Amino acid sequence: MPPAVARCNRGGSISTEPRINDRIRVPEVRLVGPSGEQVGIVPLAKALELAQEYDLDLVEVAATARPPVCKLMDYGKFKYESAMKAREARKNQAHTVIKEMKLRPKIDPHDYDTKKGHVVRFLKQGDKVKITIMFRGREQSRPELGFRLLQRLASDVEELGFIESNPKQDGRNMIMVLGPHKKKTEAMAEAREVAAIRKAERQGRPARDDESDEAEAAPVAEQAAETDEAPEADAPQELDEATEAADEAAAEADVAPADAEAPDTQEVAAS
Repeated sequence: MPPAVARCNRGGSISTEPRINDRIRVPEVRLVGPSGEQVGIVPLAKALELAQEYDLDLVEVAATARPPVCKLMDYGKFKYESAMKAREARKNQAHTVIKEMKLRPKIDPHDYDTKKGHVVRFLKQGDKVKITIMFRGREQSRPELGFRLLQRLASDVEELGFIESNPKQDGRNMIMVLGPHKKKTEAMAEAREVAAIRKAERQGRPARDDESDEAEAAPVAEQAAETDEAPEADAPQELDEATEAADEAAAEADVAPADAEAPDTQEVAAS
């Protein structure tokens, strides 16, 4: 092995992270300030002094420039924000997926409905669908059967997808590709909205159950109220009768002589 190749193979993996602070090995740099202002070309020692003065890092952002471009920044915060942006980008990234569905020219109607249901589900998810008609034996001499079947399937799902690749013969098979009308990102957004609505409905069930319990308890409460009101309705009549009796007793006491009560009192005391 040549010495040059041996020296190249001894090294490890090449780091993709930018050089910072003392790792920068150039005599001078084009410096950019913390707020993005252009400081100009300064010696490396001067740039490091400014980094210490601002309590920031000197980060090489363009290593291929002459001289390299460096910026004063908080490198830890910069790495964190970059990682969060990359994570958000991966979360919203839509990968194009091609599903495949295989049919036979003389497929049973029930099997056709099942296969069509799968195609509908794939298109709603925003995925492309590759439809393959498989011919066997003498069926290869009747390609029009597969063509009519593909046209029928495309017509049944035209509200969700369109023919992206027209039917074509590929050996013993006939292939057609259906593309969805909705993009993958739109389908993902709708799926998240539906999931959020269903979650809210599940969380709202206890409230509806409480309302139904209250509705069932209402007739019982009304019946109890009617039962409690019955004695109260008779109470005023009894009170009136007691008042009349008291009035009659008071009237008799007023009519009787004042000294009629004295003998009775003395007799009671003597006894």
